[in-house]
Amino acid sequence: MSRLRAHLFVAGFLIAPVALYLVFVISPYIQAFQIALTDWRGVAASPNYVGFENFLTMFGDEVFWAALRHHGVLLVALPVLTIGISLLFAFLLNLGGGQRGGTMTGVWGSKFYRVVFFFPQVLAVAVVGVLFQAVYRPDDSGVINGVLIRLGVEPVGWLTEPSIAFWAIIAVMVWQAVGFYVVLFSAGMAAIPRDVFEAAALDGAGRFRLFFSITLPLLWDTLQVGWVYLGIAAFDGFALVQVLSVDRGGPDNSTTVLPLEIWKTAFSYSDFGYASAMGVALFFLTITFAALTLRVSKRERIEL
Repeated sequence: MSRLRAHLFVAGFLIAPVALYLVFVISPYIQAFQIALTDWRGVAASPNYVGFENFLTMFGDEVFWAALRHHGVLLVALPVLTIGISLLFAFLLNLGGGQRGGTMTGVWGSKFYRVVFFFPQVLAVAVVGVLFQAVYRPDDSGVINGVLIRLGVEPVGWLTEPSIAFWAIIAVMVWQAVGFYVVLFSAGMAAIPRDVFEAAALDGAGRFRLFFSITLPLLWDTLQVGWVYLGIAAFDGFALVQVLSVDRGGPDNSTTVLPLEIWKTAFSYSDFGYASAMGVALFFLTITFAALTLRVSKRERIEL
């Protein structure tokens, strides 16, 4: 009887959050699947069902494939660059100073650097976009081009040249994300007993050996989580692309991403059926990526 009461007590607390989750998360997903099979324009009360016509149109849409290619680039570039830079900084801030007083420490001023690295996380994405609009301006009023012009170098159209515009936006994504993952990896390193690093240092292991032979293997679970988070983020990019890109995904669709195309299709062209079909495709792409990443990167946990 006491166990039944305990279960009822827990269920009482779960009813409200589960109900809210079903209404505001699961229900919109189900409605998106339904709308994807219609030609709904956002007005008619009873839309016409067109079956898989929206999906067939999507597979023949060049803009859809351009956005998909950009997500492929993001899936590689964003995790690799962000995790690589974050790991380096986290290692320097926690263990880069070597042994001092018999204890492994970070580089000088590491506490100050932690604040500096985390600063982009407190800024809204729109604010970051506006800041980098000033950084990337194509004339001498831009931060980068102003320096280049003073050095006698021709200004660069960071956001107007199709060949480099998307990479300029990726650089902003990495800049914004690094601070969070520095904190995440620092927390993971803090959970590793210092005795392990100190024993390795006493045996003559340098920073290179400490990083690749001890830190990375013991930090694998945290790296796995970071890679999944960044992969999911690679299927987004809506806010920064909308704020920074020329003509919302330009020039010539060289920076477009699926969330932006979904937004444009739904709210600029009022084609909610086609927008929902792209949303369904994005949903399955994200779920598939997360499942495959967790499966491929799974390995035995090292116990200390």
